[in-house]
Amino acid sequence: MMKDGIIPGYMLYSAARSNPANLFATNTIAETHKLFVNAMNSGAFMAANHGKNKGGRRHTWVGADSAVKIFDAMNKRSLPGKLVRGDKDPATSDTTVNNAHTYHGNVRDFLVKVLGVKGVNNKGMDFVGTVHYGYQYSNAFWDGKQMTYGDGDGKLFVTFVILDVVGHEIFHGRTEFTSGLEYWNESGAANESGSDIGGVLVRQFTGNIKAKDDSWLVGPGLFGPTVKGKALRDMLNPGKAYDDPNLGKDPQPDHYSRRYKGGQDNGGVHINSGIMNKAFATFALNAPNCDYAFERPFQPWKETLWSEDSSKRVGQNATFQNVADKTVANARASEPSLVPALIAAWEGVGITVK
Repeated sequence: MMKDGIIPGYMLYSAARSNPANLFATNTIAETHKLFVNAMNSGAFMAANHGKNKGGRRHTWVGADSAVKIFDAMNKRSLPGKLVRGDKDPATSDTTVNNAHTYHGNVRDFLVKVLGVKGVNNKGMDFVGTVHYGYQYSNAFWDGKQMTYGDGDGKLFVTFVILDVVGHEIFHGRTEFTSGLEYWNESGAANESGSDIGGVLVRQFTGNIKAKDDSWLVGPGLFGPTVKGKALRDMLNPGKAYDDPNLGKDPQPDHYSRRYKGGQDNGGVHINSGIMNKAFATFALNAPNCDYAFERPFQPWKETLWSEDSSKRVGQNATFQNVADKTVANARASEPSLVPALIAAWEGVGITVK
């Protein structure tokens, strides 16, 4: 099992095949694998799943408010790099550093005000990010302790410090500390979809954007101007985000009957996440008397995936059916007037609530 960053491996393999003389994509795949192995060897992912940390020198784990700390790798491949901006530090001359600081703070605010938790682990874990990692590293990656952002190759990928990308990856951390959805097959797709939902809702919350006014795109602004695509994923229209000769065509299905059943992408974690993405986005847009997706429509989903109360959450190996059933059960308890719209949204992607 291999955890990708925000860019799925199949997209990077497509980029490598389209231009074998340019090694940025191949190097990114190898470097992401190294980051994953290092995280596993350090116990970061395992520690997150068990709610404690073995190392923690970069973090405040218990008893303090979480802080934002942005480091600069200066295009080297060592973490965390040089601390360049904390909460009380003034803006720097580096726009990437300043944006990372702002966006990490936005995610922190969302977790406090919408999820009601302090830090990713609800115990004051700091929001740590490293920018300018490696040379042409084309990914953003959560390693169980911190975020890491490359600068991209400058053509296909031009930036990874984007608010919903930051939110997406940090929500992987929130999942690790709560439901712990295993990163393969349908549980992995639910994990990925949860991060897409979290990242997009951070954007909507920060910008005070109503559900009907948002693009529901994941990662707009990540691609260079020559790429034939609008974002990594389109939550409302899975399979329509990009179709580019260098990156391939968006493979996401929009219905459970068309789900990917092969072994690529850890059993389709990025591919099949579009099914659950569409269910949530459709529900949020059709929920009666609800302007903002991060308010009442989000309630049953946040309980299902990230509640501190394990009785409200799905288990580590949850299927889409499990997620659907649990969201409806939670909605019946907290938002009963939204249940018909929620059931209809799940049925729209081919899942009948039991």
